[in-house]
Amino acid sequence: MDLFSTDSITNILPFDGVTNYYGIILDKKQCDFYYQELMKTILWKNDEAIIFGKKIITKRKVAWYGASEFSYTYSKVTKTATLFTKELLALKEIIEKESGETYNSCLLNLYHSGAEGMAYHSDGEKMLKKNGAIASLSLGAARTFSFKHKENKQRIDVILENGSLLVMKKGTQTNWLHRLPPTKKVTTPRINLTFRKIELNN
Repeated sequence: MDLFSTDSITNILPFDGVTNYYGIILDKKQCDFYYQELMKTILWKNDEAIIFGKKIITKRKVAWYGASEFSYTYSKVTKTATLFTKELLALKEIIEKESGETYNSCLLNLYHSGAEGMAYHSDGEKMLKKNGAIASLSLGAARTFSFKHKENKQRIDVILENGSLLVMKKGTQTNWLHRLPPTKKVTTPRINLTFRKIELNN
C-alpha cells in the first residue's frame, strides 16, 4: 500500500456511511502555531444546551465562526457566527484541499482535559447540508473518538492525534452516533475544529 497516496485513505466505517481518517496533515510547527493562536484569539465561551427543558452550561468551551454572520441552532440554542479569523481561513483552505470539499463555517470545541467530553449524538441540524461533509481537525491532546451504529450498536473507535483530520459525510450522521468519551489518562487541552457547510437558503 502506498501510504502517500490518497487512494490509501479508507473509510473507517464498515457500512451505512463514509468517514475518512486522513491521519496527521499538519507538522509539529504548524500544530504548535495554530494551537497557540487559537487559544489566544478565539472568542471562547462555555457551551449552553437545553436538555429536558433545563439550561445546561458545560465546562467545555465553544466558538462559532463563519464566512458571514449567519445563525446556527443546535441543542435548542442559537448562536450567531463571528467572521472567520485569518488563522481559521488558512486552516479551512488546507482542509478543503485535503478533503476535496468546501466549508463556510466552523464550530470549535475546547476540552481543557480528558475529564471533558461529548455524549453520543449526530449532527443532523436542518441548516447543515444534507449528507454533507463535516471535517474535524484536532490540535493538542490525542483523544479517542467513538462511533456507534444507531440500529445494531456496533462500535468503532479511532484515536485522533495532534494535527489529524477526520471527515464524516454521506450517511454517517443518518446512521451513526459519535462521541468523545471522557478519560482520566489525558490531562492537557484539546482544540477540535469542525468545519461545516451551512445551507444559507434554509
